[in-house]
Amino acid sequence: MSDNAEVPLRELNQQTSRVLARVAAGETVTITKDGVPIGDIVPRGALTGPPAYPFRTDPMGDLDLPDLGGPVLDDDEIETTLRGMGGAAAPEETDG
Repeated sequence: MSDNAEVPLRELNQQTSRVLARVAAGETVTITKDGVPIGDIVPRGALTGPPAYPFRTDPMGDLDLPDLGGPVLDDDEIETTLRGMGGAAAPEETDG
């Protein structure tokens, strides 16, 4: 068994269990569509370092929000206010 094999997408669709058994055994499988590699399935723990995403995933840092002079609200007050903005009235409590 080689450490890296190409598997057509059709085979992955038709024989998913077999392909995943190969991955579980330590093999990296490259999935192809029309002979062109489109992705890899790698054994868990095989990757080193952070994944490479084509978009930003790191936090943007602290927000510098201006003081608009409004009231200071705690988290519960903010949640209550936002729930009231949803358009649906909160269910009324009844006494039995």
